[in-house]
Amino acid sequence: MSTIQYPNGGGVWHEAKNLDNHSGRGATLEKDINASNTYYRELDIALIYKKPTPIQVVKVDYPRRDRAKIVEAYYRTPSTTDYNGIYKGKYIDFEAKETKNKMRFPLQMIHAHQIKHLQLVQKHGGIGFFIIRFTYYNKTYLVDAGLLIEKISQTTEYAIPYEWFAANGHLIREGLYPRLNYLKVVEAIYFKEEN
Repeated sequence: MSTIQYPNGGGVWHEAKNLDNHSGRGATLEKDINASNTYYRELDIALIYKKPTPIQVVKVDYPRRDRAKIVEAYYRTPSTTDYNGIYKGKYIDFEAKETKNKMRFPLQMIHAHQIKHLQLVQKHGGIGFFIIRFTYYNKTYLVDAGLLIEKISQTTEYAIPYEWFAANGHLIREGLYPRLNYLKVVEAIYFKEEN
């Protein structure tokens, strides 16, 4: 692996790993969505951002003025969902999750406050959904929040089988620009009357 040292001690850049290798892909969904959102903003397609997690800083270490480091912090309140913004005049709000489990999606990954929040988004006319990635298959699905929440409320199991997502979710195609074209799926599901 090659590295590049940035000038002024700005850090080290490492050459990207082979994406065909399934190891080390644990946190790629967030990066893919962030890159897609940047693409959408730069082309003036949509304004969608990752929500910051609200924290309360308790202690900061200042070894040098330019090296301040947070050493103790707490979550102030549970965050709602990962992303929100606006597309074609409609409010969009969604949660993104990925699992390495090839057979099912563990329900412990979705929290009650996220369900309540997405229910309120839909109640008030917004677009709410989940983006779920199964890293084993390298498949990413967009699932309407109402549909997944209904499935969660009807199951007594601790997980939902992969097959349910394959049958009820909408596969998001991967590409270069945007990395995950999830707005194409949003367009097909939520704006079909306008097409």
